Amino acid sequence: MKINIINGPNLNLLGMREKNIYGEKTYQDLHRQIKKYADKKNIDVSLFQSNIEGEIINFLHQSMHEKADAIIINAGALSHYSYAIRDAIASINLPTIEIHLSNIYAREKFRAKSVIAEVCIGQVCGLGFDGYILAMDFLCNKNKIAE
Repeated sequence: MKINIINGPNLNLLGMREKNIYGEKTYQDLHRQIKKYADKKNIDVSLFQSNIEGEIINFLHQSMHEKADAIIINAGALSHYSYAIRDAIASINLPTIEIHLSNIYAREKFRAKSVIAEVCIGQVCGLGFDGYILAMDFLCNKNKIAE
């Protein structure tokens, strides 16, 4: 199974930004955890991070052309207002899971609304790095059932 994982704005600053919310682990720590788990489960995983909306949209389109099986996306703040990312997810027709490291429903009111949620098959929030692992497991199990 090929899963493309997309991380949006400011996730490259993990370990430096708002440690009271996101903790001490770095973006490189997240990469290592995902890659280690993916290797163990024989998942072909590609990781992408950008602070630029258009680059995220281009990677979503590329995922379709490269025939990825699924997407895991943490669009960061773009989750709350990017209709362009929402439309790109809808357009590529790949099972997509939305991730948030923190519990967006327990934070500022504007974070409780995700415009991309309605075009995703599910959402994991508030579970930190483990959310990515749960999403990978779900997508692999869903794929096995569909076979």
